[in-house]
Amino acid sequence: MNRKTLALPAVAGLLAPLLVACGGSDENGAIVVGTTDQFLATAEAPAPLDPAFAYDTGAWNILRQTVQTLMHVPRGGGEPVPEAAESCLFSDRASESYRCTLREGLTFADGTPLTAEDVKFSVERVLAIKSDNGTAALLANIDTVETNGERDIVFHLKTPDATFPYKLSTPVAGILSKDKYGAKELRAGFDVDGSGPYTMKTERQGEKILKAVFTKNPKYKGDITLRNDKVELRSFANADTMGKALEDREIDMMTRSMSLDQVKDLTEKPKEGIDLTEVPGLEIRYLAFNTADPSVKDKAVRQAMAAVVDRGALINGVYGTTAQPLYSLIPSSVTGHSTAFFDNYGEPSTAKAAGILRKAGIKKPVAITLHYTSDHYGSGTKKEFEALRDQLNATGLFDVTVQGAEWSTFRPAQKRGDYPVYGLGWFPDFPDPDNYVAPFLDADNFLNTPYVNKAVRDRLIPQSRRSADRNAASPVFGQIQEIVAKDVPVLPLWQGKQYVAARDDLTGVEWALNTSSDLLLWELGRGTA
Repeated sequence: MNRKTLALPAVAGLLAPLLVACGGSDENGAIVVGTTDQFLATAEAPAPLDPAFAYDTGAWNILRQTVQTLMHVPRGGGEPVPEAAESCLFSDRASESYRCTLREGLTFADGTPLTAEDVKFSVERVLAIKSDNGTAALLANIDTVETNGERDIVFHLKTPDATFPYKLSTPVAGILSKDKYGAKELRAGFDVDGSGPYTMKTERQGEKILKAVFTKNPKYKGDITLRNDKVELRSFANADTMGKALEDREIDMMTRSMSLDQVKDLTEKPKEGIDLTEVPGLEIRYLAFNTADPSVKDKAVRQAMAAVVDRGALINGVYGTTAQPLYSLIPSSVTGHSTAFFDNYGEPSTAKAAGILRKAGIKKPVAITLHYTSDHYGSGTKKEFEALRDQLNATGLFDVTVQGAEWSTFRPAQKRGDYPVYGLGWFPDFPDPDNYVAPFLDADNFLNTPYVNKAVRDRLIPQSRRSADRNAASPVFGQIQEIVAKDVPVLPLWQGKQYVAARDDLTGVEWALNTSSDLLLWELGRGTA
């Protein structure tokens, strides 16, 4: 997410569609998948598909298909297994040295041999670039990378980390060719060169991807089995147009983000030829605070907001059965979950919030602007923030306004610290409690937040990573969640469900979206499963 200057989307929208190395379409056998993710190259983020910068679900859904990793999480979840690697394991009891051996005969899609030096280059490149998007934090615990011949790599870690195999399964650790990527600079534009299961060609309008066509990579060697030869991913402006395309048979499946109305409609009034499938999901939504901003610098303001937000009413009014209240950064189905916010604040209470503000000597009403992204998480976001505004203002303790912005504007402004309070969603990089804590509270975190708790950052997070048995780390995560509830650098709101709607002749739909909302397009096929 940093690069040279490219045309801004507002200008790009005036340009005629440009077919750039276009691949197939539904007319020549491709399975067509719809998404509301927008793929833009902007002046603020001219390299959206560079693994050293990409840190959003949409970009990762492209990289998963095209860039290979040493490990991957298998179908249905569980612990990571070798992908580009033949084997990987900790070579010491302290979980500080991790050794991998590559599969024999690996090549990039262009036929160039893939060696241990390419793995070393790719990882060290992420750390050298250290983009402001937070990606490097996933690999920041690497001290040195050692190669031994063409196939053996050893990662020496600064501190023990039982979650390291998961981190090697993310696109941040994608294996790149030294011939195609600079060692210390991001690669602008939309070209991706890897050794993954597919190669990709795109159709673009200016600096916006309209569709990405993934074609089976004949040189691919790895742990993934492809059930199709070609998949086309089309980007839609909103869920309604995506839904119409499904009904009109222009696409075979629609994924993120379906609207609540669409889910409700397909549940109550099934449409002929279309199946709705609920798939496991670990998405969370939350408010985050720029704790250096004068309006929310005093934690009493943040605590008062935590005391009055009514999650149940918010969900019932906006998301219905597709969401449930969340009282912890860690969702209820993940090891280490607690209800720390409910334990500290209980049911929504204006009296309790007023007492918190009065004790801190804070003048009421507190003027705050809540910022949200208008085009990244689905059509319900605007309604959600209007409901939050109304809840807070109804107490008489706050004077809240809301302001929306497109993701291409929202995310850079949020990272710069322009917003005092803002809403974000989180789809885990991997299904471990560490990934609901470190990206928000560790050094060089995703939020770029000024909030620092040294006990969490320097002691508790490292302590949690020493436990190979992740259940044994639960008490530590409980301590972290208690600190978060008292300091309120973030305010968890809800956790959501995931749905996929597809034509009934499509197979593999139940496996095509994992708990991290990663699209696994190779699972899709036609006809009888």
